[in-house]
Amino acid sequence: MNAVQIGALLFAAVCVLAVCAVLCKKRHPFRGALKSAGCGIAALGAVNLFAAFTGVGIALNYGTAFVAVVLGAPGVICLLLLRLAVLF
Repeated sequence: MNAVQIGALLFAAVCVLAVCAVLCKKRHPFRGALKSAGCGIAALGAVNLFAAFTGVGIALNYGTAFVAVVLGAPGVICLLLLRLAVLF
């Protein structure tokens, strides 16, 4: 493994730990995690559904799926902003 892969894995681990820390403070952490993951998957699907109209789509791969499930809709919005920044 090279340094970029190790850095990506460390960043992913930090994201998972941060989400777990926030969810543990809720009354129903499992339900909150499912809602967040569902909203993230729905947001990713909506972005790709409207890609034909907007011209901006997000590729579906392990990285984007991880961001959508772990970080939810805000993560998908960040992916979309990053994609827009790369285009312009």
